[in-house]
Amino acid sequence: MKKIAFTFLFLFSISFFGFSQGTFVIQNKKKRDKIKFKLINNLVVIPVKINGVTLSFILDTGVSKPILFNIYNIHETLKINNAEKIVIRGLGEGESVEALRSRNNSIEIGEALNIDQDLFVVYNSKLDFAPKLGIPIHGIIGYDFFKDLVVEINYASKVIKIHENETYTSKKCKKCEYLPLYFYNKKPYINAQVTIDDVKIPVKLLIDSGGSDSLWLFEDASLGINAHRNSFIDFLGHGLSGSVYGKRAKVDAFAINSFILKNANVAFPEATSISFAKNHKDRNGSIAGDILKRFHIVFNYQKASIQLKKNKHFKEPFSYNKSGIELEQNGIRLVREKDFSNSIKNQEGSSSLDNGQGTRIVFDTNYKLAVKPVFTIVELRKDSPAEKAGLQVGDIIFRINGKETYNFTLQQMTQYFYDKDGKHIKIKVDRFGEELDFQFQLESLF
Repeated sequence: MKKIAFTFLFLFSISFFGFSQGTFVIQNKKKRDKIKFKLINNLVVIPVKINGVTLSFILDTGVSKPILFNIYNIHETLKINNAEKIVIRGLGEGESVEALRSRNNSIEIGEALNIDQDLFVVYNSKLDFAPKLGIPIHGIIGYDFFKDLVVEINYASKVIKIHENETYTSKKCKKCEYLPLYFYNKKPYINAQVTIDDVKIPVKLLIDSGGSDSLWLFEDASLGINAHRNSFIDFLGHGLSGSVYGKRAKVDAFAINSFILKNANVAFPEATSISFAKNHKDRNGSIAGDILKRFHIVFNYQKASIQLKKNKHFKEPFSYNKSGIELEQNGIRLVREKDFSNSIKNQEGSSSLDNGQGTRIVFDTNYKLAVKPVFTIVELRKDSPAEKAGLQVGDIIFRINGKETYNFTLQQMTQYFYDKDGKHIKIKVDRFGEELDFQFQLESLF
């Protein structure tokens, strides 16, 4: 199946006061390491060991301090130290969230080790992002990892290379672009350019690897940054403080120096969802995973620089969810599956295969119960093809285009909604125990 860009956004924008603590040191003589990662919805998911327990974290340049959540079953194993209560605030329309600040933790990423790390633990059941990504996610980490090391993210090969600054030597690259990084509240920004209605507009953007969208812009009439008439209202993603809504559209072009992406997706979040994010008055928006994944990126925070090189994803067209459906994997069901086992018998009269030597191979068909995921509609865009067809929030999809959904991952399910215009979609759902059939065609709003 073709690779596409997902609209799901994993958004955090949190600021903390600076604390004195340890640093990451690579525990080998070469002072470098490679770490394989999973690319889920354009997000980099890496294994992180907290106090000896291996968890899944999102590598998020948009946060300053590591945040832990969804750890109810492993709290005691993690040995979270005595902590003090604080309040943190992120993107979204909800309220601030209580958290615990824990000191003196050990954290390992590959062979990089920090034995004196502050963590922020959120015990809020609503912040379980596993249903939205289809895999368990236990936290996010950003600045504290990037500040100590040179970090290369190879989105094409799904490998991160880390180097200690003292031993890192930058390779000459004629096809690369080198840009300065600007920091505000320990978050990295770059200067770029967008073209809207044939007008080129310089913008300062947060580099947000914790967002899976392409480009976010904050509407500003004085700069000419506005959603045009072809935009539509949509669900944009989840933040620490709730859901985020806004307008989706296209920009004529998005440029980082000589690298130009045409007809790039853009979202204009509602002002109420980003009031906290706009504390940096010079910020015009964010550049996120669906653009970042098109580059091989080298972050060097100590030198305040970033190196970009095109990869194989650079020319992939920008797509978006044409159905209007947002799904979550939020439950399981038991499915009766065939289980074929072979047994060898010498019994006369068997209707099975004969190997010519008097031995018959009998195929016994048995059944077993298997645990499979459940996919539920949690958001439905107004006037979308799916809504017009009669689908509703809460519907459980168990068949799509004649195929049982339990055979798919959440990402594979979502791919159906990013297909070409006019693609016919047939869906069978469970609505309060009643099986219902719906069908619609994908429609472009641009």
